[in-house]
Amino acid sequence: MIKYQAVVFDLDGTLTDSAPGILAGARFALETMGRPVPEEAVLRRFLGPPLMDSFTRLCGMSHEDAARAQDIYREYYNHTGALQNAVYPGVRALLAGLRQAGVHLGVATHKPLAPTMKILKAFDLLRYFDLVAGPELWENPGPTKGELILRALPQGLSAVMIGDRATDLEGARQAGVDGIAALYGYGHPEEFAPFRSAGLAHSVRDLYGLLGLSEQAPRPCFISFEGNDGAGKSTQARLLAQRLRQNGHDVLLTREPGGTAVGEKIRDILLDRANNDMDDLTEALLYAAARAQHVRQVILPALKAGRMVISDRYVDSSLAYQGGGRGLGIPRVRQINAPAVEGCMPDLTVFLSLPPGEGIRRAVRSREADRLEAAGDAFHDRVAGAFRDLTAEDSRFIVVSSEGSKQETAELVYARVQERLTALGLP
Repeated sequence: MIKYQAVVFDLDGTLTDSAPGILAGARFALETMGRPVPEEAVLRRFLGPPLMDSFTRLCGMSHEDAARAQDIYREYYNHTGALQNAVYPGVRALLAGLRQAGVHLGVATHKPLAPTMKILKAFDLLRYFDLVAGPELWENPGPTKGELILRALPQGLSAVMIGDRATDLEGARQAGVDGIAALYGYGHPEEFAPFRSAGLAHSVRDLYGLLGLSEQAPRPCFISFEGNDGAGKSTQARLLAQRLRQNGHDVLLTREPGGTAVGEKIRDILLDRANNDMDDLTEALLYAAARAQHVRQVILPALKAGRMVISDRYVDSSLAYQGGGRGLGIPRVRQINAPAVEGCMPDLTVFLSLPPGEGIRRAVRSREADRLEAAGDAFHDRVAGAFRDLTAEDSRFIVVSSEGSKQETAELVYARVQERLTALGLP
């Protein structure tokens, strides 16, 4: 049974691993001011306490110099450092479970409120929280941790504060609530010795027992990327995988044909221009063979483990390239692939839309065209037509233009995928 009506989390070192951005910001501020940068062990003590305290205590600055260093740090952090960050694995599922249990959720952090909101929104965490408390830039001196905790709580609820530094447990004591030490963050066990805590969490999973919450099995998700050659599938699949990992998802990135030792050997055969005499049916069967190995050796085991799988191409490519491009017909190619996929279909498919001629020009800009890329304009036009039919008839497709820059396309892909993941009920 759930032990608390409200749970308040610290941000850095508890919800997210923000060390790269914080340390980079501290280095930038010190270098800009012509100050020596301390060794890594000292620099890491910036993780947790208020910046003014760290610049004065660790770097021997006057109050005036520390204020200037803080301003330089914040300018860097607001533009760059805030997104050098990642949600701890398991945090998303924990927050979703607490919400489902009807628990009030809050954030109390010494990080200023504006960048805190930016981080929570950027990593799709804001939707879980009822109240977020951080100091406003005009507050001088800033509020204590205890005051911030009280800002994140409605009155009258039994509550606990979860944080990774002694200041978090001191704040819990000030606010009159329980405290749990998140030892997976930036703190050390000895700094919590003076405090009477409600528990020590060596991992995010430990928090389930400490909070009295039942742990749910992770929900798998299968995402595929499709598009004509040169549309940017491999790049966008990689960028999405990176972004979703930062959001705390357990992501496996793979590709077709390939993804296994057997599949990679088949890929070499399929794309080698020395094999231009390959029969169209042989080609379709080889793709299906590589896919059968991929599904059984890689995709299904990952999904059964509750992971998110992102595949650069899947069965829709065969339907478009061999069914449409080679003229074998989509029904026939679908039948060939039925035993290969064994009912394992993506939850959503990102289709990157780009005129086939432009795609081929992009693909061969810095290398020789492979066997399929060199198949001719008429072939690629037929492939594009087959993809248009497929995307029109199946609602799992998300169609995104890739005519913009890589980063512009990546932002569009991420936004559309996030909408779909939320609709699917994934944390």
